[in-house]
Amino acid sequence: MKHALLLLFAAFYIQTFIYAQQQTNTVKEKKVSILLYTDGTWNYADTAPQYNQSTTSISGLEIPKTKPTDKIISHPGYSLSFNNKHKQANWVAYELTSDETNKQFERTDKFITDPLIKSGTATDADYSGSGYDRGHLAPAADMGWSSATMAESFYYSNISPQLPGFNRGIWKKLEELARTWAVENEALYIVTGPVLTYDLPTIGPDKVSVPKYFYKVILDYTQPEINGIGFIIPNASSSEPLQAFAITIDSVEKLTDIDFYPSLPDNQETQIEKTLCLNCWSWKSTNTNKKGSDNKESTSVQCKGKTKADSQCKNKTLNPSGYCYLHTTQQTPQQSTSNTNTQTAPAKSDTKSSTVQCSGTTKAGNRCKHMTSNSNGRCYQHGGN
Repeated sequence: MKHALLLLFAAFYIQTFIYAQQQTNTVKEKKVSILLYTDGTWNYADTAPQYNQSTTSISGLEIPKTKPTDKIISHPGYSLSFNNKHKQANWVAYELTSDETNKQFERTDKFITDPLIKSGTATDADYSGSGYDRGHLAPAADMGWSSATMAESFYYSNISPQLPGFNRGIWKKLEELARTWAVENEALYIVTGPVLTYDLPTIGPDKVSVPKYFYKVILDYTQPEINGIGFIIPNASSSEPLQAFAITIDSVEKLTDIDFYPSLPDNQETQIEKTLCLNCWSWKSTNTNKKGSDNKESTSVQCKGKTKADSQCKNKTLNPSGYCYLHTTQQTPQQSTSNTNTQTAPAKSDTKSSTVQCSGTTKAGNRCKHMTSNSNGRCYQHGGN
């Protein structure tokens, strides 16, 4: 009887352990961006010094550090490093200027092999009946400023297998938001691609790997402030806000083993890549891709308001006064009067742009993961007002 009970207990313990391990693996796959919060690379800008430093023009700033086996393929609109094993790019890099967000040429929707990839890329046959979209890395909408760049954005070297819900959902939202940021900040240096690992499933006769995650890193290298931000997003549908997937560039480097922006001066690269400042970016996309549009209505500015620490507010605002909804009380009487008829309540864009990760600390000593729009930067569990 005693032996039977011991065997029963052992079986129960093993089954429980296996189930727990399966759950842990599932969490690791679905919540990689959440787990990166504890990887030791985080330095939140609300607790770090302000970073202002002079910038100089750097040729090829968007190009990651290459390995001896890498070959950079350059097209007029973007550059890439191609992975022959996975039949897609390790990374695609390009500069996106405000002017280039004005689409002049429509999509070709003609997917073709890249003539510069001598080893061969994916083809139509690989995607036919696969259930996956031919997902752009450098978006066609970012390449509409010339007929050549638009056509070349449909090279299979710029394409990865993406689930429809991902490609047409949260990935598209991030692409649209990046175009908004390009307008607001004059220019961005963008690197994007799949997270390629050895154990990925494949599609088609060329065995094109299907990534579980995609990444994008973005650098704003224009004055008055320079900022960087990274994203890791699972290749799946998601209703989460983009802020939930925002991480440091250092964290993306750790996951992908790619060194981004190596041409930056060392002190700048170190500070930018270890810092995440959600308030340094606006979080409401505007339609910056209309043909012939001058984008005047989409331009936002940094709030003129001062924080309690006497630093300039990091929020972006569309308020004509130049003050976000948190600092409208700092307007002069003349500004308040002139804006009475145009804006009597906080604009939706300002409210969303100030959504940040809660600055509270959990009982375990970790930073709270909740997002909040409360003016004191804390969620309801940590004293949000």
